[in-house]
Amino acid sequence: MSRHEQQTPVVAVDGPSGSGKGTICRLLAQKLGWHLLDSGALYRLTALAARHHGVGLNDTEALVVLAAHLDVQFVAGSGDEEVQIILEGEEVTLSIRTEEIGNDASVVAAQGPVREALLSRQRDFAQLPGLVADGRDMGTVVFPEATLKIYLDASAEERARRRYNQLISKGLGASLEVILDDIRARDDRDMNRAVAPLKPAPDAIILDTTKMTIDEVLLAVLDEARHRGLR
Repeated sequence: MSRHEQQTPVVAVDGPSGSGKGTICRLLAQKLGWHLLDSGALYRLTALAARHHGVGLNDTEALVVLAAHLDVQFVAGSGDEEVQIILEGEEVTLSIRTEEIGNDASVVAAQGPVREALLSRQRDFAQLPGLVADGRDMGTVVFPEATLKIYLDASAEERARRRYNQLISKGLGASLEVILDDIRARDDRDMNRAVAPLKPAPDAIILDTTKMTIDEVLLAVLDEARHRGLR
């Protein structure tokens, strides 16, 4: 455990793709005035960097080198603006959100040495006044001593619908059926991988967001944060 992690309050938010983690974490970080870590973006960025540099997804040794030397900047927006992500001087916020890169990232994340290469980098994001960490193993592996652990879930069908609407709203082509198949395949891969499988931490608060609005989820998380003296 790093010195930063010991001294800095952390809210760890985990859950499967499409459960609302990204939106909730961005809004929560804005409300609290804290730093934000999109850990999934690091795996997507590694996957995209692999494409840029011609590295195969099964070339673990080369992926570790890429992960350890990622030239990445996170530029936080305000209001409803997304966090801008810069990779090697190129704005890639939308590029890393495609289904293809998402699937590549899942393959990358299943490799232990790559996860290890990114582990200390993720922990370095824990700086005062606090950190909201978005991922799949934030509460179980990266920040096991987090002040608050949240696990967001939703049905595969609802998560596919959200993803479809998100892509369409950005002018990107999408097939609801294909997205649903991809989400089910990714769930199976993430939940059954040998390294850091997707699962709630034993002390996590589990929220099923299938029938909840973003505002309802945010209020529920803020309420849990208040109970722990984080507001």
